[in-house]
Order: sequence, then structure tokens, then C-alpha cells
Amino acid sequence: MNMRTIKSKALLIISLILLALVGSYLYAITSKPVLDDEARQAAPGSFVKLSQGLVHYEMTGPDNAETVVLIHGLATPSFIWDNNHQALVNAGFRVLRYDHYGRGFSVRPDVVYDQDLFDQQLLELLQALDIKPPVNLVGLSMGGAVATVFAVRHPEMVTKIGLIAPAGFPIEEPFTVKLATMPILGDYLMAMIGDRVVLAGVKKAFVDPDKLPAFDDKFNIPLQYAGFQRAILSTLRHMDMNNLVETYQRIGQQQTPVLLIWGDEDDVLPFENSEKVKNAIPHLVFHDITGAGHNLNYENPEIINPILIEFLTTKFTQAKSPDNEKVLNKYNELSYIMHKTIR
Repeated sequence: MNMRTIKSKALLIISLILLALVGSYLYAITSKPVLDDEARQAAPGSFVKLSQGLVHYEMTGPDNAETVVLIHGLATPSFIWDNNHQALVNAGFRVLRYDHYGRGFSVRPDVVYDQDLFDQQLLELLQALDIKPPVNLVGLSMGGAVATVFAVRHPEMVTKIGLIAPAGFPIEEPFTVKLATMPILGDYLMAMIGDRVVLAGVKKAFVDPDKLPAFDDKFNIPLQYAGFQRAILSTLRHMDMNNLVETYQRIGQQQTPVLLIWGDEDDVLPFENSEKVKNAIPHLVFHDITGAGHNLNYENPEIINPILIEFLTTKFTQAKSPDNEKVLNKYNELSYIMHKTIR
């Protein structure tokens, strides 16, 4: 066998491998069904049309009550608040939760998923539902970053901010995330194994995921439709979730009351980052939850709900004023007693 023949066979093999890779990629990105009206019939709640398309939301509670907006994180949609929203309604609030673009039962547009997109979605949603500001924002993980960005851009629209293990500060990213953000290779890997990787990462957010069998069923329903992987990938590339220190510092310069909750067994965003948030927002109220993971609002509602309700019902004045310092001290004293009792 001469050298030319060997080269020809090698080129043929390489061509066949590339063809197989391209074919498998094209199949992966086109085989999932589109999230249509029929699919949305499985969703609870309601839909409203915003600039990018239909957004899934649920709003419960009296129309004239103070509004609390619950903002979910990177991957798990608004059902992550299943164990919290009714407790807030029972406490007298009107509660709004919604799915980000690209998640849950909301539309999955082929756009750049960055701070501007998520900020505009929340702003349009409040306007479309005729919710009069100011409102309270409670954000989990990336939802904390969305809430913080919104509060900086629209300070007159926000009364209080609740942050549960918020994103926004530098972390050591997992190897899978580093691969996913690489051009071309990341797109291919996300298309081929993205669902499995994301689901594994979501389960990492719980201390004991085996005790939450209903979670998988709820997560997998919207996962089967096209556009989720693209949205996650674009968010990882463009949301800049590791570099929002200045944004948090601007909240620290505002008068807005802030609550921070973090579990000391968080395997997604390290508990040590709570110190960075506290440094950026010196006036915040902090609760560290022993033995809790990342999605502690879902896994430990018996602890988180009373803390949220107490914070949201406490009457603050100005975060930096002497009067409010007394309120914060009294609040912290009561919270300490309550928290120790719960734990």
C-alpha cells in the first residue's frame, strides 16, 4: 500500500467522522419539539405576551396587597418557589413568580441572554400585569443577580431585596462550565449531553435530592422542548455572573433594605461568598443556615419562610439612618432568637 493510498483512506475516515459529528449535532438541535400552545396547556398559572414572546407566570394573593416578586436561578424555573409562595400569600402579600426567557414554559427566543434581557423581561412583566411599584424582590442564585441589577437600574421600583445564595461574585467554575463556554465545542457538547449535565448540576444544589422525587418530574417536563440548552449556554456566556461586584456595591450605597440567606453546605455557590456580599452591602441582614444547600428555599421551607416573612413585614425606614439602625438591631435580635428556635 503506497503513501497516497494511505493518505486517501485517512482523509476518508476523517471525513466520515466529521460527517457523523455534524449529523449527530444537527439531529440533536432539531429533534426536540417546539414549545407551543398545546404544550403550554400542561403549565399552571397564566401567560402574558412581552416583547420576546409569551412569558409564563403565576400571581396569587389580594390585588391591593404589597407585591413580592420571586425570581428563580439559572436553570430551574419558577416551580422552585412551590414551597414558599403560598406561605407569603398567607402572610398577606400578593406574590408573583415567573419563568425567565428560555426556561420553564416561557418562550425560548434565539437572542443573547444577558443582563439587559432579564432586566427588560422583569420590567415589561410588571408593566404588562399593571403592578404598581415599588415591589419587593426575592432572588435565588442567578435570580439574586437579576434582582440586584434591576434594583440598581430602577431603584424607585424596589422596596426591599431578598437574596438567597446570590450569583455575582467570582467562583471557581466547574470544568463542564468552562467547556460549555468555549466556542463551537461548547455548542456541540451542550447539544449532545447538555440536558444530562444540567440536571446533574441542578441535583447538586440539594443536600438530599433523593427526598425530592417530584422535582425531577417537574424539571423534565419543560426540558423536553427546544431552546432550553441554547438559553443556558448563552446565559453562561453573556450574563457575566462572576463580575457583578460593583453592582452589589451600588446596592450597598442605596437605602434599600437587603436580606441575605446562605446555606453552609452550598455546593453550587460557595458559602464563603456570603462575606463578599456582606462587604459590598454592609447594612444587609444575614442568616447563615447550618446544613442547608443551594436550593434551601425549596429543601428547607420551614426555615426560610419565617425568615422571609419577618424581613418583608418589618417596617424599615432608611437603611443608613440612626432610626433604621435601631430597627435593624431589634430585627436581628428577634431573628436570632427565632432562628435558633427553628434550628
